[in-house]
Formats: sequence, C-alpha cells, structure tokens
Amino acid sequence: MATETLLVDAFAQLGIDAHAPTETSDSGVDLVLDVNGVHLAIQLKRRALVNDAVAEKALQEPAPPGFAFMLVGDRVTESARKILTARGAGYFDLRGRLALRADGLVIDAEVEPLRARSKRASALRGRAALEVACAVLMQPKQGTAVRELARQLGRSASTVSEVLAALRGEGLVDAKNAVADSRLFWHVADHWATPRTYLAQLPISGDAPVAQALRLGLEDAAAGIGWALTDSAAAAAYGAPVAFRSGQVLDFYVPDQSIQHRAATLLGAAAKPSQARATVRIAPVPAVVLSRYEPAKNPLGWPLAHPLFVALDLALDAGRGREILDAWTPDERWSRVW
Repeated sequence: MATETLLVDAFAQLGIDAHAPTETSDSGVDLVLDVNGVHLAIQLKRRALVNDAVAEKALQEPAPPGFAFMLVGDRVTESARKILTARGAGYFDLRGRLALRADGLVIDAEVEPLRARSKRASALRGRAALEVACAVLMQPKQGTAVRELARQLGRSASTVSEVLAALRGEGLVDAKNAVADSRLFWHVADHWATPRTYLAQLPISGDAPVAQALRLGLEDAAAGIGWALTDSAAAAAYGAPVAFRSGQVLDFYVPDQSIQHRAATLLGAAAKPSQARATVRIAPVPAVVLSRYEPAKNPLGWPLAHPLFVALDLALDAGRGREILDAWTPDERWSRVW
C-alpha cells in the first residue's frame, strides 16, 4: 500500500482530513492536511526501520520552507521518535503510533496498527462499503474528504477511510477519491439486488392516514425521506429510451422492512406478480430514499429515485436493461457513470 494512502487512513482515524496534492500544488508535496481550515503541506520519507541514525540523516535534508516532514517506518524506535518531534518533524510507526510537530500543530496519538487491520476480501463487502461507493458515484468527478463523507453518511471516519483505501487499491477511485471509470458502477450493480414485495394496490396520495403510515413523503420530496419511484417508470421520466405505458407496474424503494411489511398489510399482497399494481423494495442504501427528485412536469406524480439508482436497477437486467443504459446519458444535472 502506498505511503500516502497509509497516512490518509491514519489521519482519518483521528478525524483529520488528508489528501493527495492537487496538480497545481508546489513540487515536493506528498500529502496535504486540512486542520481547522489550515492547509499543511507534508513531505514524506519511508524506511523499514527508523532508528537514531536514520532519523538524523533524514533531518539533514530539511523539507522546503513551509513544509512539514514525516518519516514513516515499519518500526520507529523510541529514541528516534524523540529526535524527530524535538526537531519539529513527525513520524508514523506502522505498529500504531503517529506524531507530528508543525506550525502550532501538535499530534501524538495511537492509531490502528497496520498489521492488525483485516484486509477486506472485497472493497464493497458490507452495507457501509455500499454507502460509500454510492456517495462517490453521486459526485464522481468531485472527489471527497474522509471526514466530510463520514459525517454525511453517519459512519465512523475509520470505516470510510478503510473502504476508500480498498477502492483505491482496486483502482476504482483515484487519489482524490474521484471515480476512475465505469468499473465502480458495475461493481456496485453486482451488490444491488434486494427482494421485491408485490402489492395488489397502489397507495392513494390523498389518503392521509395511509400516506402517513407508509411514510410516502410526498409533501416535500427534496427535504425528507419517503418512497422513491425507480426502474422503467423513473427511467422514462428521466428521458431514457425505454417504453412505459399507463397502468404498468410501478416499482418503488421504501426506507425499511417495517414499511415494506406495512405496505403489504394495508395495500394487500398480490396473488402473483402478474396481478401486482406495484412493487416495493428496501433501499440498499439510505441515499435512495433521501436523495429523491421531483421534476416540474411529473405525470406519474411520484418522486423519482436519483438517476444513479435507477441506472443500477436497469443494470440488474443483463439484457434489455443494459441496452437501455448503453443508449442513455442523463442531462447535464447528473453524470453518467456506467
């Protein structure tokens, strides 16, 4: 694993944003820290063993003015640690200790040892990984900082950092955590399917008690959680080349299992799929039922799932669905990631 990636993950455990430099950064910058609005450029060196002699030699070649300097080692001796911090530098001992002294910044903390971390069998193993991947796909060109994304998802910084590191390791995102190509979308599609419940009736939006019990969320789609229309109906509403006729089954995502069960109770379960008026599925990630869109002209009257999630549904159909995706590019408000 690259030295920069190791430091990004370690700082994330401390709630500190670290990222690769931009293309316009001064030469020699290996990493940039964002601490309380202050940007700190860091120059790195890595050695297997950092002892007194290695520390002294590294300090003889000082970092450029305005830079902080850190030594990363599989093992950093106690005396080498003291030398580095006393001289206004820092270290990362991969056994689980990180320290840095620079321009009023003092860090000295334990972090998770590298060798104690279990390597993820798959970058997308688990719900948290799927949430991170979807968040990145929703802003594919922007990139994101670990702490910001952790706050957005309500996940720990260490978990988000681990997932992003795995995605970088597989080449699915770049050093800025921006989407590298369409492979991340198709990896997510492999983990996207959830079971459907077939309903005998559609909910009536004017029936306030039922709407409240089912948490339809029709009052303000942009501001709250609720049902999200997906699959062919939503794809047609977004302008995808798919035929959708009046009376066709509507497919929805709902927030959780309790709503799915309640819908079957209040609206009735269809005796067989061909008799269904609607289907409901539990959203694979919360963003599906939180990031809904209601177009100005919406003949179906239901808030739409984000185009990313509609595209993921289409991707589940290896035949016609993927043909539609090949021919569909959303308008400029959204990025095509497939």
